[in-house]
Amino acid sequence: MIAIAALAVSVGCKKKAVDPLPPSGAVAGWEKSGDTRVYEAKDLWQYIDGDAEQYIAAGVVSASTSDYKYQGQLEATVDVYTMSSADGARTILQKGQTKEAQTVQLGDAGLAYAQSVTFRKGAALVRITAYEAAPNAQIALLALAHGVEAKL
Repeated sequence: MIAIAALAVSVGCKKKAVDPLPPSGAVAGWEKSGDTRVYEAKDLWQYIDGDAEQYIAAGVVSASTSDYKYQGQLEATVDVYTMSSADGARTILQKGQTKEAQTVQLGDAGLAYAQSVTFRKGAALVRITAYEAAPNAQIALLALAHGVEAKL
């Protein structure tokens, strides 16, 4: 009887995965467009086919992604890649850096482009991409990035 109770407690106490993405309204002007989708490393190719290998080589554990809309106009996707170590997040951030990048204060290191923001914090790599150019898009993307950073 005690063994059954112990089993029930251990099963009931399993840690639920925390969604690293902010809910609608958590960042001013941004609404989450749907549920967070999660891809384990072995299934990452289903999400980023052709680019998954570099993430796997860098130690990706999983990727969480969701779509957002800013003030009903600017659409963006937020990807949070959970790596096995901070070195993996650093590797991917550095590989993706181009000369157009502007350094921004986000997490441990951040880069901003005209339509995207990428940063790393610990073992997490975050990529936020807007699908169209818009006035003040970079300011809006940075606000969303700070909202994600606060959840990591």
